[in-house]
Amino acid sequence: MAGLRPLPLHLNAPGTQPVTPAVLLGATDIRALAASIDLTPTKTLGQNFVIDGGTVQRIVRTANVKPDDVVLEIGPGLGSLTLALLPDVQRVIAVEIDERLAKLLPETIAQRFPGGLDRLTVIHRDAMSLDLRGNDFPTAIVANLPYNVAVPVLLTMLARLPTVRRVLVMVQLEVAARLAAKPGEDDYGIPSVKAAWYGSARMAGTIGRQVFWPAPRVDSGLVAIDRHDPPQTTATRDQVFAVIDAAFAQRRKTLRAALAGWAGSPALAEIALREAGIDPGARGETLDVGQFARIAEQRPHQDLPEDFLPLPPNARRPPRADYKLDRRPDIHLDPQPDL
Repeated sequence: MAGLRPLPLHLNAPGTQPVTPAVLLGATDIRALAASIDLTPTKTLGQNFVIDGGTVQRIVRTANVKPDDVVLEIGPGLGSLTLALLPDVQRVIAVEIDERLAKLLPETIAQRFPGGLDRLTVIHRDAMSLDLRGNDFPTAIVANLPYNVAVPVLLTMLARLPTVRRVLVMVQLEVAARLAAKPGEDDYGIPSVKAAWYGSARMAGTIGRQVFWPAPRVDSGLVAIDRHDPPQTTATRDQVFAVIDAAFAQRRKTLRAALAGWAGSPALAEIALREAGIDPGARGETLDVGQFARIAEQRPHQDLPEDFLPLPPNARRPPRADYKLDRRPDIHLDPQPDL
């Protein structure tokens, strides 16, 4: 293909398949590939293509992928990261929403690294509607995620693909900070807590804007997530996430106020919080995902009387039978409960 230049041969360590810098794409290659399909990058699809081979090699090293890994790459674009991944893993499943790019990618792999073509699966689809039945289930996600959909795509993939054990994604630096933030930190919020449901997230590096074409207006960050089991809880993920959403919808308010709509009233929110062992005067930004799960377990009945008052701080209520969300027996309360 016009515009693609061969580069000198360099081999990897003994025992691995030979990999050469010639398979990687530079700025000239990226522009030539885009021109070959009359592609003008669009902000709508978050198209910012990596033009530096050293950057994609760094991403692969940081991802710590293994020879038996099946890697899901969302938004492969013109193939920069795909070419760096293929020599080191069992298979790459590349999901691309742009039909032109999805058709071009196998051609690029065939020319730049023909030995990897039989290890590549290209799916032309929006990642949010991805169905991997009939394919190998991925064990890792490594991707340069489009900035505008990074968080929903990442959380959706983690929810749908329990086989994924490791993640390394490149996202907008501000988003990376939010995903990796811990309780009490300024960037801690909904993405932080929901990501923590699936695994331990951490910042794994920063990427300057100059390695992209076109160059974005912001720097990028690498976020690594090592999967672990969710917190032990009788609440479902959706029930826990509903509490998280409510707590951060009004993040400057106390949990007693912020969870009033979720619980039915501020008083009922206070009951749930106290029974979960959480200070009603605390704010959501101080809680970890396990504490949100404990709150979700205590969601009160929606049919409790409006004048049902919370307990004094040191008081204890008699235990309630099967007091769980959506599956609780009717409770008949004294109109004037003895508090």
